[in-house]
Amino acid sequence: MKVDSWQRARRVLAEAGLPSGALAGVRPLTGGTYNTVEELLLADGSRYVLKIPPAPTAPGLRYERNLLAAEAEFCAGAAEARVPAPRAVFLGGDPRAPHLLLTASPGLPWPQAAPADGERAELREELGRQVALLHRVTGPGFGYPSGALGPLASDWRTAFTAMTGAVLADARDYGARLPRPVEETAAVLHAAAGALDEVTVPVLVHFDLWPGNILVDRSAAGRARIGGLIDGERMFWGDPLADFVSLALLGDIRTDEAFLAGYAEAGGEAALGGAARVRLALYRAYLYLIMLTETVPRAADAAHRRWVRDVVAPELEAALDEVAGPC
Repeated sequence: MKVDSWQRARRVLAEAGLPSGALAGVRPLTGGTYNTVEELLLADGSRYVLKIPPAPTAPGLRYERNLLAAEAEFCAGAAEARVPAPRAVFLGGDPRAPHLLLTASPGLPWPQAAPADGERAELREELGRQVALLHRVTGPGFGYPSGALGPLASDWRTAFTAMTGAVLADARDYGARLPRPVEETAAVLHAAAGALDEVTVPVLVHFDLWPGNILVDRSAAGRARIGGLIDGERMFWGDPLADFVSLALLGDIRTDEAFLAGYAEAGGEAALGGAARVRLALYRAYLYLIMLTETVPRAADAAHRRWVRDVVAPELEAALDEVAGPC
């Protein structure tokens, strides 16, 4: 580990009011695609996670500005909902060296934990209950709390139109390879915007709950549970249905009976017909537009570019077809 990582870790601990002299280890964490992430181990065994974003001059998407502030907002919302997630300890506000110090959640990412067949349904039910609790947390307006796309909006249609407009502008600027031209894609999304008017309450949406951001923890007795929902940096205030996209990434949440049962048990509403079906397709299109466009500023390797072209692009096409179809 580089000496400067240790120096940075000690400085951040001191800023957070923690004993910098107790730092016993710094370990890089992999699996993320945007921030530099390190685990800080203290002599008493406590663990923290330090996130450092790319330099302000690094290429990125419009919505990615000030993501650490959004993650701190997610952590506060998760604490309010009493859902297991990291706690934001200190958010460094210096624009020249921003960083976020978090508590570490127990467990391993779902793919590494590899839940057995007998564990999976119980874990998905637990996850459904936790997501329903998150969706009880409401915000002061619609959109990204980071302010990356401007102030929060008073209605969801305005906010989501700004969100899709931003990623389409990114796609145009970066020359991203989309299955349809930007103008055609924008027209399909715009024509279905009326479906968004059903959403009148801005709730906490994580929007990145793919398996890698769901930790599975096993107790001494071996029982598996959800240890934490992590990487909430892409959260926004919006429609709870938007979370169902990453929860069934490249799939269909309607086939996840265990999750939907847990979600309903905790009071979540998951009616997926009519305008709700159109909204879910809109959110799928938005996420897949992000996944296709971000490959350019992140200089994705050939294998990843081929994967998004062969796997993600057809899913975007399907989502746009569903948006354009009859309710």
